Amino acid sequence: MIYKFKSKATGDLIMLEENGRTILRIIGKTDPQALKQGIVLPKDMPAAIAALQEAVIHEEARNQEKAHAAPEAGRANAGAIQGIGLRQRSLPFIRMLERCHAENKEIVWGV
Repeated sequence: MIYKFKSKATGDLIMLEENGRTILRIIGKTDPQALKQGIVLPKDMPAAIAALQEAVIHEEARNQEKAHAAPEAGRANAGAIQGIGLRQRSLPFIRMLERCHAENKEIVWGV
């Protein structure tokens, strides 16, 4: 399954299910119905942006702790093999939220 986030202010944003669910949970859309279909209103977008930015900071702090806890031999490679994190996955959605908020347009999915 994929998520297709739509708005009149931006093009569609498509995410794989796991990534979309993670984003939605971070912004407070946790009940099963909201994960299937929902809306983010412009008035709720600043809080959603802040929640995503805070989650990114927490994830990066956890990754730093893991890197420092790694044995000396593996420390050099600990940061190089992390892959794509929440910062990269959430950035398109954050940009969409910012633009939609500026133009006072909602974001919908599952419709």
